Amino acid sequence: KGIRKGKEAASDSASYPREMADNAKGSKGRVDKAEDSKTGTDPGIKALSEKNGVYLSGEEIGSRAETEQQRKSKSEKSEDRKNPICCLIIGMAGSGKTTLMQRLNSYSHQKKTPSYIINLDPAVAKIPYSPNIDIRETVQYKEVMKQYNLGPNGGIMTSLNLFATRFGQVMGFLDKRSKEVEYCFVDTPGQIEVFTWSASGQIITDTLASSYPTVIVYVVDTPRTASPVTFMSNMTYACSIMYKAQLPFIIVFNKTDVFSHKFAHKWMTDFDAFDQALKKEQSYMKTFTRSMSLVLDEFYKNIKTVGVSAATGTGVEDLFKAIKEASKEYYEVFVPMMEKRKKAARDRKAEAEKKELERIRKDIKKSKGLKPVEESDEEDEDRRQVTPQQGSLPRRSPDGAFHL
Repeated sequence: KGIRKGKEAASDSASYPREMADNAKGSKGRVDKAEDSKTGTDPGIKALSEKNGVYLSGEEIGSRAETEQQRKSKSEKSEDRKNPICCLIIGMAGSGKTTLMQRLNSYSHQKKTPSYIINLDPAVAKIPYSPNIDIRETVQYKEVMKQYNLGPNGGIMTSLNLFATRFGQVMGFLDKRSKEVEYCFVDTPGQIEVFTWSASGQIITDTLASSYPTVIVYVVDTPRTASPVTFMSNMTYACSIMYKAQLPFIIVFNKTDVFSHKFAHKWMTDFDAFDQALKKEQSYMKTFTRSMSLVLDEFYKNIKTVGVSAATGTGVEDLFKAIKEASKEYYEVFVPMMEKRKKAARDRKAEAEKKELERIRKDIKKSKGLKPVEESDEEDEDRRQVTPQQGSLPRRSPDGAFHL
């Protein structure tokens, strides 16, 4: 009986390639122009199926064409839909991020352009604005420190990690208000490395960027960057964040009411002026700073800079203009790059599936369609008990006999 079943399986597997070829030829002959017009077949899908050696029936091609048309209609609707511009406010501790958030919020309400505010700093005691979503209402920072026995920075990072697991709900709230608001401002923790170099910060950034035009606003404390060495440290950090996030980037020189940002703009556009200021420094980092300035010359050419005073409101209008220009860069540069990544991922998946299918076909051809003999659990257990392990040595029992 087992031999008869094996022969039947072999005959079925041997006839399968011929039947598949006959069906392929028949479907290829049946799919003509009349059926294409009847089912609404996309010629591109038909050509692609023939190129891959997979011939689909008229109904399958028509269903794929309908799926392609639905995807195109969805993409057109998404382009027509009003999307708010998401701004991630990032900067060193004490650079004035929270004060700038309050100024941006008040300016948007003054111009009657409602905005959506999200606070991601769990350790802040008091904020001068009313956020729509506050991480402190979801995660208790001090309780996290007690339960996990963490310090201040570890507590902030853990709180942000816990909040990132529920960020999909935040996106749901933002989707409901997306037609009403024009901007979404996100305040990040004071410790910049907690957000920029953590997994939770990357998840939040990628989630926002995949749905809405996202811009990174890097806030710089202008009075503290008057030294060329400190200025170069800030610019190096800004460059690393920009290339890591790969999103439109704006450098905001804050506190211009205390110290003007004109020197920074001059240093970014004129290397000789920066070199003259660097010669006055008595620091061992002079040579390194000069070399970094030459390296970052290309970075300076493609970066947007704005001088702002969060306390007085000077330059806020220029900042909103820069944000709108950066959102255009999002559609021109980031979206095509994201589509290219998705296409590469789909191609890799298709190539892996093709290789797996080819491997299965080779196995079937090699085995000639015979099914492998499956042992029962009892037989396998008996075999393991009877057959000694390879390399095992005989042992002597108390009665003097040797056993394996």
